[in-house]
Amino acid sequence: MSASQFDEFDRRMRRINRRHTQLSQGYVTSINGDGLVVAKPKRKMRRGTLRSLAILVIMMMIFKAVLHANLGAAEYDARVASFANGSVFEKVGAWVMVSDPLTEMMSVRIARYL
Repeated sequence: MSASQFDEFDRRMRRINRRHTQLSQGYVTSINGDGLVVAKPKRKMRRGTLRSLAILVIMMMIFKAVLHANLGAAEYDARVASFANGSVFEKVGAWVMVSDPLTEMMSVRIARYL
């Protein structure tokens, strides 16, 4: 077997293995116009993006509550207010970090352990 034949064989085997892996995770069959039955991999639902966003929001709330508990309400609000006078990024950060009722409630509970 020559090198070019081996490369062609190797490419075909990789393509077959990749297709087998995709089909092993679920497939849907359909019939082409010529009557050929074709299996296509099922499309995965994109739950990862929503899950990642939810985890990010939860972690941000915990971070805010820990800072609020550690610094105290007055110092925390003063630092957030100082960000509100800065650049665009600092203003966005101040808007995100503003003390809300949930942060204050979590802060009271976290302060017991600090």
